[in-house]
Amino acid sequence: MNTLFLSLIISTTLLSHSLSKELCNPQDKQVLLQIKKDFGDPYLLASWKSDTDCCTDWYQVECDSTTNRIISLTVFAGNLSGQIPAAVGDLPYLQNLVFRKLTDITGPVQPAIAKLVHLTSLRLDWLNLTGTVPDFLGQLKNLTYLDLSFNGFSGSIPSSLALLPNLGALHLDRNKLTGSIPESFGTFKGSVPDLYLSHNQLTGEIPASLGNMDFSVIDLSRNKLVGDASMLFGLNKTTNNVYLSRNLFEFNLSNVIFPSTMENLDINHNKIFGSIPPQMTQLPLQSLNVSYNRLCGQIPVGGKLQSFDYSSYFHNRCLCGAPLGNCK
Repeated sequence: MNTLFLSLIISTTLLSHSLSKELCNPQDKQVLLQIKKDFGDPYLLASWKSDTDCCTDWYQVECDSTTNRIISLTVFAGNLSGQIPAAVGDLPYLQNLVFRKLTDITGPVQPAIAKLVHLTSLRLDWLNLTGTVPDFLGQLKNLTYLDLSFNGFSGSIPSSLALLPNLGALHLDRNKLTGSIPESFGTFKGSVPDLYLSHNQLTGEIPASLGNMDFSVIDLSRNKLVGDASMLFGLNKTTNNVYLSRNLFEFNLSNVIFPSTMENLDINHNKIFGSIPPQMTQLPLQSLNVSYNRLCGQIPVGGKLQSFDYSSYFHNRCLCGAPLGNCK
């Protein structure tokens, strides 16, 4: 009986010891505690306690189920101020890094991020980051998603971003970027990413090389771009969404042949001339805006073209026909 009781005590002790064994890698834990300290021990990171397991008890943190190394750090929607700590570069197995919608995160993109060679997703958006979009981001070859939108970045777009072979989406919209669209964006080395460059101060013409790319989504709206944008279209492409509004584009719409997949087209507030091609009646359009241009002629009848109201077409030189007034 005593032997059985002793065995029970031993097994219970071993079980409680195994249950209390921490999964979190001690080096990763120290790095996270340093990040918390650098941010001034904010309430947003209150769950990061030295006496609890970062893999099971900490919010914003995800560990690999096999190795228990930190693979995801997602800090968003709260009060956090200061610069992104350099310690983020000391999480060597990080695949997903997110700082977004935080009240007062300032400074540049932390150079230590260049060490995170396993990163597949980097989101530093809706912050107050400044400086330039760093060239070193082109070294993070595993990136599939890069979002630096809604910040205060200035300077030009680094051409090295076209070297990212797995990039599926690039968000640089809503910053203060200047200069031209890099020529290299017509030579993305792998998949062609959805490209969001709107609400900046980009100038010059679209590089002709972009005509070689089959973008699913391209948003260049609200810049100061000039010249011809017709190379973005073509019957051989699978483009769904093109947004070019509020630029200074000037080309003949009559000559454009659209991808049969085109769903959303917005070219308002430009200097685009010619007429609306009859081929547009064949497109599966969900939204269309050609207003505030220099278009003429009758709006072709058919397809989705009459399902949009007059505001999609008004303020053109001499465009007519439903939903506008009758042609004379």
